[in-house]
Parts: sequence; structure tokens; C-alpha cells
Amino acid sequence: MNHLIVPIHEIVQEEETEEIIKKFGGKKEKFPQILLSDPVIEELGAEKGNLIRITRETPTAGKTIYYRMVVK
Repeated sequence: MNHLIVPIHEIVQEEETEEIIKKFGGKKEKFPQILLSDPVIEELGAEKGNLIRITRETPTAGKTIYYRMVVK
């Protein structure tokens, strides 16, 4: 988690999750997936069905935010 190439991962709160799902299509199944066994997900203590916000910073694109749904 503290490595330079590992972007910031955080569990999105339940209230905010519903807003994000509505904003980007209305179905959890449409989000890209991340496995429950992923080392970062295990470290966060996330559970199946949690939405994860991944924040990446690059010199060319700047700050970008991605979302992934935790699956088994």
C-alpha cells in the first residue's frame, strides 16, 4: 500500500455508493471488478459488494479516479 506504484484505494461509504452507481449507469454489475483476494482489498478489509475508489496521479493526465466493485 505504501509503494510508489500502488495508487490510493479507499472504500466508498454506502450513501455515496448509491449516488455513484446512479451517476454511472444504475447497476453494480456494470462496474469493473476487483477480486476480494486482491492484496490491497484484503489490506483495506473490504467486503464483497463494496465499491472501491482508486485515485491515480500521472504527470500527463493529472489526477484520475476509477471505481471497482469487489467480487469474490
